[in-house]
Order: sequence, then C-alpha cells, then structure tokens
Amino acid sequence: MVKNIVRDHMLLMKKSTPANKSDLQTARDLIDTLNYHSADCVGMAANMIGVSKNIIVISAAGVPVVMLNPRIVNHSAESYEAEEGCLSLDGTRTTVRWYTVEVEYFDMTMKKKKSKYSGFTAQIIQHEIDHCKGIII
Repeated sequence: MVKNIVRDHMLLMKKSTPANKSDLQTARDLIDTLNYHSADCVGMAANMIGVSKNIIVISAAGVPVVMLNPRIVNHSAESYEAEEGCLSLDGTRTTVRWYTVEVEYFDMTMKKKKSKYSGFTAQIIQHEIDHCKGIII
C-alpha cells in the first residue's frame, strides 16, 4: 500500500529498531511507495513512511531491492562530496559518501546476504542506512 511521506524531523531523527519477519508488510509498503514516487525517488527507509524499523528499499536499475537490518561491513578508503535530496526534506544538501560499500542484510525471505555496491547505488544505500540511524542529511 502506498503510504504518506513523513516530513517531521523529530520522527525522522528517531533511531530504527531491528526488523524481523513480522515487518515484511512494511517492506512491501516501502516498495509500493517507492514505485509511486519513482520519478522523484531512488530509495526509501521505513521511517520515511512512519515506521521506525531498520528496513530500506533501493531502486537498482529500476528493480526494487529490499534490505532488512542492513549494515555496512566494509567500505572504500576514498570518499567524495555528494549533493543529495530527499522526499522527506526540501531542497538538497551536501554530504560525504564512500565510493564502494559492502552491505550485510536480510532479504524478503529472511535469507542473510552480503553484497558489494559502488557508485550511485552505494550512495543511495548510505543515504537510506543513515535514515535508519536517525541521521538526516
């Protein structure tokens, strides 16, 4: 189900709690909401739809990838300055991102995965994981 986007900074700054199998509907809602906003959005975290759970979804070449309890376990030494926007915020902001990240997470079947991402996809993942930590760009 498509959900409204949260713009309340106090809610967005709240750290998310671990997700489990009972949170899969939230993941499906995130997919629906991301698809609805696909012209303006390439990733979302659960707190953006009002659920403080550690769940993100990214658009990887137009295909939604859900990550439950994602965590960056390794990253490149090099970083760069990026200009980012967010559906929950007005305008854009400057932040620093790593070029490459390795992420451990659980997929929609609760299978543990580890994947390496680079470039813009890595940037999206870092942005959404920051959301889960209550960090707003």
